Amino acid sequence: MISKAVITAAGKGSRMKYITSVLPKALLPLFKAEDGKIVMRPVIDLIMESLSQAGVSKFCLVVGKHGKLLMDYLFERGVTFVFQPEPKGFGDAVLRAEDFANNDPFFVHADDGVLTGGYVEAKSLFEEVKPDAVLLIREVSNPKRYGIVAVKEKGEYMGHKYYKVIEAQEKPENPKSNLGISAVYVFSPKIFDALKKVKVEEGKELELTYGIQKIIEDGGEVFAIKLEKEKWLNVGDPQSYYDALNYSYGLTSSK
Repeated sequence: MISKAVITAAGKGSRMKYITSVLPKALLPLFKAEDGKIVMRPVIDLIMESLSQAGVSKFCLVVGKHGKLLMDYLFERGVTFVFQPEPKGFGDAVLRAEDFANNDPFFVHADDGVLTGGYVEAKSLFEEVKPDAVLLIREVSNPKRYGIVAVKEKGEYMGHKYYKVIEAQEKPENPKSNLGISAVYVFSPKIFDALKKVKVEEGKELELTYGIQKIIEDGGEVFAIKLEKEKWLNVGDPQSYYDALNYSYGLTSSK
């Protein structure tokens, strides 16, 4: 039973710097239908609600030196906070939550967006097949900008195609596919050992994708569910945030 989630929220938010210099990305609002009304809720609320619907009850936020507003906002919700002094990569942020995971499987979620679905499917596949990781993937138009996977099709699961991942690449010059990794994952504790084994060049960040690739190289199993209709509502840059606001408003007005 997966009951834990790590949400990484220590990034600088440089692409939204005129807002994120005073307000963390995780507190940027999106539209939501609530009690018959259209309201605006911080994306962190939508992330936590989506994970809660998949059975998560214990949350750990990895925060940086500008995380006080976020910590204040979540203070009374029983959230565990872990500090990342400098933004040294997604993988480094996840490593800092090892004590929180305490040898249990867990979700990992970035703070700059939320999926409109796929959480329950990822959890169910992980619990049924018991791999070392389950990824949520989708086709992307510019794979050089994303973590990318090369895959071998396995079949169908809960209405989605699912695959065995044979290679994971981080923003590759020569992508092996156009299947981008969404920033929502389920991991066994093996991800921590894998990340510790990765050798990072001086001045480079420890990416989570490197840990996924290390799991594969060490003989572990990584599976991926392909999302078709589900959207990643991204608040990480101005154009994506504008699109996410429009899409989330459309979801509320259709209810």
